[in-house]
Amino acid sequence: TADVTQWSASASALAAVSPTHLIHAATPASASLNAEAPIRMATIAAEGTRQVLSWAASRGVARSLLTSSGAIYGRQPAELPAMPESYAGAPDPLDSSQAYAEGKRLAENYAAAFSASGQLPVTVARCFAFAGPLLPLDAHFAFGNFVRDAVAGGPIVVQGDGTPLRSYLYATDLVVWLLHLLVRGRAGRAYNVGSSRAVSIRDLARQIAELGGCDYRVLREPVEGVAPARYVPDTTLAQRELGLQERVLLRESITRTLSWARRASP
Repeated sequence: TADVTQWSASASALAAVSPTHLIHAATPASASLNAEAPIRMATIAAEGTRQVLSWAASRGVARSLLTSSGAIYGRQPAELPAMPESYAGAPDPLDSSQAYAEGKRLAENYAAAFSASGQLPVTVARCFAFAGPLLPLDAHFAFGNFVRDAVAGGPIVVQGDGTPLRSYLYATDLVVWLLHLLVRGRAGRAYNVGSSRAVSIRDLARQIAELGGCDYRVLREPVEGVAPARYVPDTTLAQRELGLQERVLLRESITRTLSWARRASP
């Protein structure tokens, strides 16, 4: 186990290793860490990335991939159905709750600098939301929490009004996409990684309840005139440049995740 923020010391055990490829994904997607220790979160995302990329450059790594996040775009405008890589939005830098997003933004800038200087080719994967085996069932992920409730017999409870729009890429598709980006993605370029098929949280709960054999309920009614919040990527770039497609669609993704969760439950 190594600490990416203390990589110069932690990497001593890897002194004899000379990898050809590197995937840097060592940032916790932890809402509690982001809220309770925002400086630590930002440091892991940004300084951890700088140290890992510096080490990779010193080892002559041929290709590398940084897993970033769709959070770097900030709030998605209601009139924008899906966010392309060219969208120039950003989180509020004076909002400490955006430590994860801001840390990832600086991490991407380090990746761009390493690529531009010729020290290390780095491709960036801007990851959105996912489903499948090993998805946490007790964190801040609606999909995982709904699956947990369905496996427990329900009901699935939507705390809000269920109008926010999300999209979910299945785990096997995620692996295929990341490996293609690592091997074939352009250095210094970012690609959105996720599903472009939007689904409301209300409809997600309904489908998981239907396939899981339980009830669901939504605690609040939508507010008239308020546009639903969105967090949906435009994946045209990955499709056009790398031929990547979403193979496992939502209902099959739900079925497979439910099956795994049932086997994993005590």
